Amino acid sequence: MQEDRQGRATARVWGRSACAWAVAFATLHFYWALGGNEGLSVSAGPLAEERPAWFVVVGLWGVGVLCLVGGVLGWLLSRPRPRGWAGRVVKALGWSVCAVLLVRGIAVELLLLSGAAGQEADVSPEQRLWTLVLWNPWFLVGGLVFGLSAREFGGADGSSDGTA
Repeated sequence: MQEDRQGRATARVWGRSACAWAVAFATLHFYWALGGNEGLSVSAGPLAEERPAWFVVVGLWGVGVLCLVGGVLGWLLSRPRPRGWAGRVVKALGWSVCAVLLVRGIAVELLLLSGAAGQEADVSPEQRLWTLVLWNPWFLVGGLVFGLSAREFGGADGSSDGTA
């Protein structure tokens, strides 16, 4: 019984961490979408200054909304696992978000460190530095918290498929 509570508490912590990560990222995107500039130029380069409509709608508002959906997923991963297909879908989505965030963080890090992106990438030295030390690690942290929350989801009752 004590082990069940501890496992549930661990799942709650990781799920809430994933939720907080996603909501923090959404907040940053909404700040930028509303006209904020701090940090945008080092992540978006020339798009930050030009702010074409498609970038504001898709890259800022759209990503912000997607991050809020990720926040809901993190919250669901912190809850007791529902039985059947619903629990399997939530867990699969958690693992999917984990994979996307880790691949994004690792791939961009490797491209920048190896120089494989080449000069065509039009990445300034400042963008490169901030991407290597802030943005990519941020994606890696997000991937890890979603992965840990997916791993722990439903683990407190010992079921792996939600049928216990």
